[in-house]
Amino acid sequence: MNELKEKLKLLPYSPGVYIMLDKDGIVIYVGKARVLKNRVRQYFHTSAKPEKVAAMVENIDDFYYIITQTEIDALALENNLIKKYKPKYNILLKDDKTYPYIKVHTKEEFPRVSITRKIKKDGKYFGPFMGGVRCGDILDIVGSVYNVRTCSTIVSGKPKKPCLMHHLHRCLAPCAGLCSKEEYAERIKKAISFLDGNYEEAEEILREKMTRFAENEEFELAMEYREKLQMLSKLRLKRITSLNRSINADIIALKTNYLYSAVNVLITRSGIMQGGANFALEDGSFSETDALTAFIIQYYTNHELPEEIIVQTFCEKELLENYFLEKFGKKVEIVQAKQGVKKRLLEMAESNAAEYLSKSVNKIKHKDDMTKNACKRLKDILGLKKYPKRMECYDISNISGVDKVGSMVVFIDGEADRNSYRRFKIRTVEGANDYASHQEMMRRRLAKLGTEEEERFPKPELMIIDGGKGQLSAVKKVFDEMGVNDIELISLAEREEEVFTLFSEESIRIDHRDYALKMLQRIRDEAHRFAITYFRNLHSKRNLASVLQEIEGIGKKKQKALMDKFGTIDKIMSASIEELASAEGIGEELAKKIYKFFKEDI
Repeated sequence: MNELKEKLKLLPYSPGVYIMLDKDGIVIYVGKARVLKNRVRQYFHTSAKPEKVAAMVENIDDFYYIITQTEIDALALENNLIKKYKPKYNILLKDDKTYPYIKVHTKEEFPRVSITRKIKKDGKYFGPFMGGVRCGDILDIVGSVYNVRTCSTIVSGKPKKPCLMHHLHRCLAPCAGLCSKEEYAERIKKAISFLDGNYEEAEEILREKMTRFAENEEFELAMEYREKLQMLSKLRLKRITSLNRSINADIIALKTNYLYSAVNVLITRSGIMQGGANFALEDGSFSETDALTAFIIQYYTNHELPEEIIVQTFCEKELLENYFLEKFGKKVEIVQAKQGVKKRLLEMAESNAAEYLSKSVNKIKHKDDMTKNACKRLKDILGLKKYPKRMECYDISNISGVDKVGSMVVFIDGEADRNSYRRFKIRTVEGANDYASHQEMMRRRLAKLGTEEEERFPKPELMIIDGGKGQLSAVKKVFDEMGVNDIELISLAEREEEVFTLFSEESIRIDHRDYALKMLQRIRDEAHRFAITYFRNLHSKRNLASVLQEIEGIGKKKQKALMDKFGTIDKIMSASIEELASAEGIGEELAKKIYKFFKEDI
């Protein structure tokens, strides 16, 4: 503590980011500060603190800081370091779902319309769509009414043969040269107006088509258009009559009991309530201002920024507005609603957050037992030197030595970190040699340590091998050969669920009800699933041509077209006739043959 006191005296009066470490050197908290000296010293004052903050301070063994030019730079750096280290006491948006949007690819000569969950700067986005409204249904209306393209076909060069969507009167077929650029531009302009919430023209066209099909006694088609009209009615019901139609706002409210927090986000676009989502958070912040600001920064890493964010009174308004302008080039107004319809929307969000918090506390505690507490328990049971914050598990998959693949899955604080998963195609091993395959995979993984790539492949505290004592010994030889002695290594044998370590000839049996074992089983099963999925994809690609040769009318050219579009036999087997027909050179008749072949085979 004396050393910490000396370091506190040396803190600068500058903006920056501070990083708190525990006795194992693991990052447990990252924070930003307008004035580093004032902010960091707060943690070590003797004044009363929230329980979560007090628990964090007890675990601080050291800290360091990074000076930045401005507080906005500190905010951006804080967000990046939180994503990198996933500290125990920071707000973390785990399992944050990204909603579906409809994207108009405005930079293309003939813009297409598609569904996406990723927001980039190369198009115009509409949504998000939630609360019982499916993106696919909206896209279907866009195609039926405005005949704009929804495929990814490149429209250039030699005109192509019109696909099934053109024959179904759902696309003007610019790829076949059947419409002018001006005509298509007018259609896409109308489609954008519809997506903006102007439904009158679409409703009129759909009603006219429904009536025409009914008069011609084409009742199935008439019912299809009636369903589309019902979807438009559902969208109309979501409109908030007292809210200006030009309002595009997210309403964000936070409720906390100072151990846990809940956030509710309500989303309105063009005056229409699209829906809402709840988030349960763990929070080591001093204040609700810190908690809400941290949530907003992390949330908009993966979601589209609205024109307005409506919040409670506690929020770093000016800092956030400047951050969004500097980082995303977008002017966003942070509104602290105090009256009118915006205030009523905020009260609705607050009510949702409060209810979710009351219902979620036990769920959060159970999640802690299954994750962080299970990691602590595993450390005690196995006598690990460090808390296993980052665990990596490895598995091999093959059939008779063919298409050998390996998988690496990563858990952080007992939870899957899917962005860090990696696959290995085994290159040097002949036949089905599980030990040698594990050794090749481990050499390639350990070679990343101490290089520039360690930023993307951080050193884990614990590596887990799917297998028994033989696999563990094989991998240990690679550790010795490469001089690695600061990563702990165990294996988990599936049949008896025995844990093997390097320190005992005997296996360790953990009670089957113990959360520590359940966590090990989760990471082992995930490694197995990931390896099997990769193996099947490779295997199906290798066998794709031989299977397709059995279908009459499929030559090498059409095999290549199907392979380019779908990639695997599984995707071809599950494709609809429409999807098959959209592949280059595959018409409706051949699509029906392919569809029938696989359905009969199943």
